[in-house]
Amino acid sequence: MNRQLIRSYILLVAVAILLFTVPVAFTLTDQLRGDTEASVLREAQTMAQLLGSGDTASCNALNQMAEAYHDDVELYTKAGDRNCAPELPDPARNKALTTALEDGEPTTDWGSRFIWGKHLVITVPAYQPTADGETGKGPVVGAVRIVYATSGMTTRLWNIWGFRAALAVLVLAAAAAIGAYAARRITAPLRELNAMASKFSDGDLTARSPVTGPPETQTLARTLNQGAERLDTLVASQRIFVADASHQLRTPLTALRLSLDNIADGTDDEFVREDVEQATAEVVRMSRLVNGLLVLARAEAKVTAAEPLLLADIIEERLDVWRPAADERGVTIALGGSNADGRLLVMASPGHLDQVLDNVLSNALEVSPDGGTITVRTESRGEEALLSVLDQGPGMSDAEKSRAFDRFWRGQGLTGRSGSGLGLAVVKQLVTDDGGTVTLGDAPGGGLEVRISLRASPKSGG
Repeated sequence: MNRQLIRSYILLVAVAILLFTVPVAFTLTDQLRGDTEASVLREAQTMAQLLGSGDTASCNALNQMAEAYHDDVELYTKAGDRNCAPELPDPARNKALTTALEDGEPTTDWGSRFIWGKHLVITVPAYQPTADGETGKGPVVGAVRIVYATSGMTTRLWNIWGFRAALAVLVLAAAAAIGAYAARRITAPLRELNAMASKFSDGDLTARSPVTGPPETQTLARTLNQGAERLDTLVASQRIFVADASHQLRTPLTALRLSLDNIADGTDDEFVREDVEQATAEVVRMSRLVNGLLVLARAEAKVTAAEPLLLADIIEERLDVWRPAADERGVTIALGGSNADGRLLVMASPGHLDQVLDNVLSNALEVSPDGGTITVRTESRGEEALLSVLDQGPGMSDAEKSRAFDRFWRGQGLTGRSGSGLGLAVVKQLVTDDGGTVTLGDAPGGGLEVRISLRASPKSGG
């Protein structure tokens, strides 16, 4: 928008210059041409009067004037009958001389239809004075032809147009500078609104725009601030409700599980014990669901600033935590890809990648068969870093992949429906908060591949 406003200012000024400066330059050019023609014609007519007189004094004055023009004055007489130029031969018959000597009419030739040529040629007839001394009334006895070089006029012409061209450039530059300043002032409120929208899209619901600028942008800023305030209040209320409800449910669930354990310990009836074990399993599942809701509520809370983190260290730390659980089932957790490069930095909020890996590895371990392998790979792709976790479980169909990130949706793993259905929802929320993406694909040879794309830090050495 700034560039469009600046171009508009420059275009308006250029049109103004074109409408006012160019006509003035053409007027000055015509004036220069007219003044030069009038001056040369006047001198040619003076020489013609002297040539027509033919006396000694006139001839001397004529010679002095001719010498001032060097070789650019030509004097013609009919059959050399004038004393001023007896040595000149009869003139060559061209149109201008014919018009002057036979018709007694002066002629002007600029040499070009476009402004002028290299020379201005003016030819005027010379009249013999009458008996009473009146000039311009007797017969034509000769002609004066002045060839005036127009190089000086061309220099003045360039000065006229060059000065105005330079002035136009300076005016346009000033217009561009003023236009840039004015455009920035005009678009400043829009930049504030854009900054607010960018923060809002990053998850910062507390972002507000200052109410500045013209009335239209002030009204827009107030409307957006009011909408943001209402949305922030609604989302905060929802988060508080989910967190409080989840937290309050933990106490009765813990008490219920203790009661069920006491019942199981105090009865010898196998049917009662079986029912209690089923109820206990449901209580355990509900406890996991409540814990998942708490984790999701924290994940949806205010987004913290991302910072460069060493990806290899985070992966190694989480694998050390999960290897004992994998060893109990004979599952191997292996590193693949370019994990050897320990200098790869990614932009993420502290603690987010830990939770992401915990959820993904937990799901992979749940669906992996005994003796299977879970592979963790990293790969640098310019401005992105790709983290992949591959398992050898049953995988997912396309329909299941499309719903895998929905809250409370659970797939059928090898160990049964023991999950809360919130793990991948938490993973997507955390990765999205850090400006990344997460997708699901088929692992080579069967199983599921979780592909997590993260922003690479420019400080990465790899």
